Amino acid sequence: MDLRFTAEDEAFRAEVRQWLTEHLSGEFAHLRGRGGPGDEHEAFDERLEWERALGAAGWTCVGWPEEHGGRGASLHQQVIFYEEYARARAPGRVGIVGEGLLGPTLIAFGTDAQQRRFLPPIVRGEELWCQGYSEPNAGSDLANVATRAVRDGDEWVVTGQKVWTSLAHWSDWCFVLCRTDPDAPKHRGISYLLVPMHQPGIEVRPIVQVTGTSEFNEVFFDGARTDADNVVGEVNGGWKVAMGTLAFERGASTLGQQLGFENELGQITDIARKNGAADDPVMRQRLARSWIGLRIMRFNALRTLSALRGDELTREGMITKLYWATWHRELGELAMDVLGADAAIAEGLPYELTTLQRLFLFTRADTIYGGSNQVQRNIIGERALGLPREPT
Repeated sequence: MDLRFTAEDEAFRAEVRQWLTEHLSGEFAHLRGRGGPGDEHEAFDERLEWERALGAAGWTCVGWPEEHGGRGASLHQQVIFYEEYARARAPGRVGIVGEGLLGPTLIAFGTDAQQRRFLPPIVRGEELWCQGYSEPNAGSDLANVATRAVRDGDEWVVTGQKVWTSLAHWSDWCFVLCRTDPDAPKHRGISYLLVPMHQPGIEVRPIVQVTGTSEFNEVFFDGARTDADNVVGEVNGGWKVAMGTLAFERGASTLGQQLGFENELGQITDIARKNGAADDPVMRQRLARSWIGLRIMRFNALRTLSALRGDELTREGMITKLYWATWHRELGELAMDVLGADAAIAEGLPYELTTLQRLFLFTRADTIYGGSNQVQRNIIGERALGLPREPT
């Protein structure tokens, strides 16, 4: 594991830091620290303008190849960008699904025409995407999807329901996993379709969470249509493409995520010092354990990125989601214990929560979304340790 950055990398860091410092002043200054988990509703229009400012300056899609509108940044430089973005407390990205999931999928599996049509608007921050995977009966068992697509001339007609669809109420497009051959085994007969959201036959219903916000949505497709050419990969070969998308979910951005965690831990530690909670040896030990856990998380992420073999998830990488989700959930619990009785008092009416209250409530879901802890343990057991598959 090589933790050193070259002189070129450090010059890149200075460029990123300078741009963020300059542009998170003035009209965008109020966006610092906003739009994160549990706060997604905050200043959406302003954060969309921020996304477009990033795109205009070449700071979206930094890891994409230059021929597709990216900077072609090395893995080290991508890590630097995400770290500096988090360190500057820059706002939550509204284009993250398109940049982090759909874009790399199209680069890997899409046609030239699909790449020309869909990649440039993602780079510019002009089109937002959501992910149509989970269904009421197809969560961890994703291959059980029942949403179907039927060919009708030059179009696909989509009917079904998706759930837990992040940011669907703001999105222009959705990549939808559909069953196109109901007679095939469930891992086959699935296709990966690109579906426009602004059309008849699509209804989006926000799901209000305990944070009081609605990051998630239910999406109902009732005869929605998309062009026949909007299939990524082969018809009935969407499972391979869908797994490729999931592989892109855990990349260099994890280091930026961890700096965000460090900011949260720093806030909690400052409060513990001010209100006397840090004088309690048990509380002090919990704070120290959180700090140590965060360092372990970082070193393992660096080790994982150093060991990458293409897009293949290594054995080291298989523990990442389980580890950070459990750590972050415990951090939310620690925040409430540090606050003590104040943790039960909202910031304002009718249901205005503090940053740490949102942290606690949102992190209850960390060990569920993106693969529950139970599913993650199965993956480690079966793929990393070679244990027998869980009985079905």
